[in-house]
Amino acid sequence: MQNRTRIASMMQVYKNHYEEYEKRHNELWPEMEKMLKSHGVHHYSIFLEEESGQLFAYLEVEDVDTWEKVSETDICKKWWNYMEPLMKTNSDKSPVSKPLKSVFYLE
Repeated sequence: MQNRTRIASMMQVYKNHYEEYEKRHNELWPEMEKMLKSHGVHHYSIFLEEESGQLFAYLEVEDVDTWEKVSETDICKKWWNYMEPLMKTNSDKSPVSKPLKSVFYLE
């Protein structure tokens, strides 16, 4: 396995949109999946804490600089626009995302 960087963050989905949030991810657009994979994304998971609506996202990337270019793609911006009604977002419609610091890892 290559050396990959593990990234984790927290986001927020509105409580009345849990099912729709999950549905939209289960029906992920093929062009969105292709873009993520072409930017070196692996093992992308999102978990929901149902009491609060907190989302925990985890992914592994081949290169952090390439990962950071995801937000510049048209398909990512289209996805943000699509997801904006369901979750807390910034003025550019990107999800409000708080990075998490890794404090333990067991391989």
